[in-house]
Amino acid sequence: MSFFNKKKICVTHNGAFHTDDLFATAILSILNNGNIKIIRTRDPKIFETGNYVYDVGGVNDPEKNRFDHHQKGGGGVRENGIPYAAFGLVWKKYGEQICGSKEVADKIDNKIVQSIDATDEGFDILIPKIKNVFPYNVEAIFLSVIPTWKEENKDIDEIFENQVEKVVELLKREIKIAKDDIEGIEALIGDYNKSNDKRIITSEIDFPRYLLQDTLSKLPEPIYLIYPSSKSHLWKVEAIKKSPETMESRKLFPESWRGFTGGDERLKEATGISDVVFCHQNGFYLAVKSKESAIKLAEKALLT
Repeated sequence: MSFFNKKKICVTHNGAFHTDDLFATAILSILNNGNIKIIRTRDPKIFETGNYVYDVGGVNDPEKNRFDHHQKGGGGVRENGIPYAAFGLVWKKYGEQICGSKEVADKIDNKIVQSIDATDEGFDILIPKIKNVFPYNVEAIFLSVIPTWKEENKDIDEIFENQVEKVVELLKREIKIAKDDIEGIEALIGDYNKSNDKRIITSEIDFPRYLLQDTLSKLPEPIYLIYPSSKSHLWKVEAIKKSPETMESRKLFPESWRGFTGGDERLKEATGISDVVFCHQNGFYLAVKSKESAIKLAEKALLT
């Protein structure tokens, strides 16, 4: 094996693993095109052999690729108050490099990195609105493979390495999504700028719901977005939320339109549109067979 093909040694702690060391390892795997060797240990002598040492060792020195946060003073704190764990420290140094831009790296940081760091540090970022009901998060997914107290003590290092491979695929996918989302936001803003009536935005692209809502709800005027379905020949009209932080729409469709499906004649009578197909019972979404009818329905809804 030549010097250039030599595997980079990634050293983290042994025993039970957590999401921050799992994801930190995945970053380093992507950075090195999978050409890594993982050593899970707490032996200080082995730390000296590592190209990267993280979540163990009591040192945070990114210049030397040492990324721990358990020592006195920790690994630092973000401006928003969330402390850095191993994932965040490694991402802070290498995120932009593997994403290709700071904008993409920042989106991943906001979407994934900060919440995992917060959980690892015991820092609350969510306030449950319903007692004893919590989101089923990424930690639960990737840590569910750890043997329970009733199961045999399986090879935890092998389980860790298998999970790293899955996280690598997840991160690569999320980076792709972030890049496409950035282009999508630009396209949506372009549609907004071209609209004569900023209350009704028309697009030719079937955007993911989270993207269109998060983008247009940050603007003051949009009430409805009209866009085609990529999975059928229908056009969709969707009510825009009041803000990215709420599920409440700025203006729902009329009560008399709601809850009819399959081209129900009562929906056609209520709307006056012959090719309307569906209106959600909660009033935030409807589907129709033509773009022209979608525009008419949005205009009608504004006046009711």
